[in-house]
Amino acid sequence: MTPTDPLDDAALVERLRAGDLDALDALFHRHARALLGIAYRLTGSSAEAEDVVQDMFVGLPAALRHYAEQGALGAWLRTVTVRVALDRMRSRERRREVPLDSTAERSAGDSSTAGVMEARWELERALAALPDTLRVVFMLKEVEGYSHAEIGRLLGIRTGTSEVRLHRAIRALREALGGEP
Repeated sequence: MTPTDPLDDAALVERLRAGDLDALDALFHRHARALLGIAYRLTGSSAEAEDVVQDMFVGLPAALRHYAEQGALGAWLRTVTVRVALDRMRSRERRREVPLDSTAERSAGDSSTAGVMEARWELERALAALPDTLRVVFMLKEVEGYSHAEIGRLLGIRTGTSEVRLHRAIRALREALGGEP
């Protein structure tokens, strides 16, 4: 199978269910980049995000048993990725791991964009300083575009709890970035 093969996701899912690992490879190449972005925004770590996406694709053949083919496969994969990321974050919290920031990732930049990059780093630091409960709701709502009802279902919380956590996250970010609370 070539990357330009016109097979749609439904055909690839059927091939994967039949045991065709080339279909898994095609799905990976088609969706991994977007899923990495979601995982990174939730975990705050490139390495952790890569692990999340790898875990998600390794478990995909088994997880497809729960895929009811209602809606787009990409949306379902995003939901699975969020759940895998949340599970890893909970596990990390239980083990008391502290992610190390990669200064190499931050040092790549041109001096003409230094101000923009510094502002972005400040925002990233402020986001990383948020408790996971607030950061995850903020990222799912403001970056990924999930509704509070969807966030509630993903996290196992009430819609109102999601709304409160978003409000608290925004207030904390404003304070951390020198704005008014």
